[in-house]
Amino acid sequence: MKTALTIAGSDSSGGAGIQADIKTMIANGVYAMSAITALTAQNTTGVTGIMEVAPDFLGEQLDAVFTDIYPDAVKIGMVSGTALITKIAEKLRQYGAKNIVVDPVMVATSGAKLISDDAIAALKEQLLPMACVLTPNIPEAEVLSGMAVKTEEDMIAAAKSISETYGCAVLCKGGHQLNDANDLLYRDGSYKWFYGKRIDNPNTHGTGCTLSSAIASNLAKGFDLDTSVERAKAYISGALAAMLDLGAGSGPMNHGFALNGTYAEEME
Repeated sequence: MKTALTIAGSDSSGGAGIQADIKTMIANGVYAMSAITALTAQNTTGVTGIMEVAPDFLGEQLDAVFTDIYPDAVKIGMVSGTALITKIAEKLRQYGAKNIVVDPVMVATSGAKLISDDAIAALKEQLLPMACVLTPNIPEAEVLSGMAVKTEEDMIAAAKSISETYGCAVLCKGGHQLNDANDLLYRDGSYKWFYGKRIDNPNTHGTGCTLSSAIASNLAKGFDLDTSVERAKAYISGALAAMLDLGAGSGPMNHGFALNGTYAEEME
């Protein structure tokens, strides 16, 4: 069985972060492992508390994983502190990590910045150049490229700039009122659109975590990047189309929509 590691924060409500990543990896047929960067107290209505782990302890988690069950792919989600970013980069270099997918979580859907300027600088300098692919949304693409993204042509220009700066592929995610569910993959001087059908479901908590984890899972299984993105988009569409409705705010998707075996049966 292929394996994947998520390095991210815990979401106590289970819709995003480590919990969404693990659910996604299981649903996409790989063995999931985790290294937790922070604990959060959150639910579908918002975050009420964050407690970062100590950088050395994050390093111990990564040592424990890499020295025993080596991951075939690594997904990195929200990391808010410079020291944590430095520790992750150090350990990924030490163990020669492969198939690194970075979801550069920096800006909330509301437009609020989630990490400090120092942490953004560390992310740019240390982690992004190690990535196989980055998966920024529109606000994050604006931060990374330093340009406004208002049109599809802007998406192409921003993705080109980011790809050339960090030497990796970039999947610039649509949405944010730009072009619904169409995403742009830019790498090696060329680009490709991945068209998606917008699903009218307000419960989209954890979509970014889920997409990046699904891409990592497929890379772990040996699919090429184009196919991994296609499969990941199909999976997230299914999870949204299942129309799970939990919580008072923007609820989670049904990550297990395709797990319909004996052990998922309801009581008669």
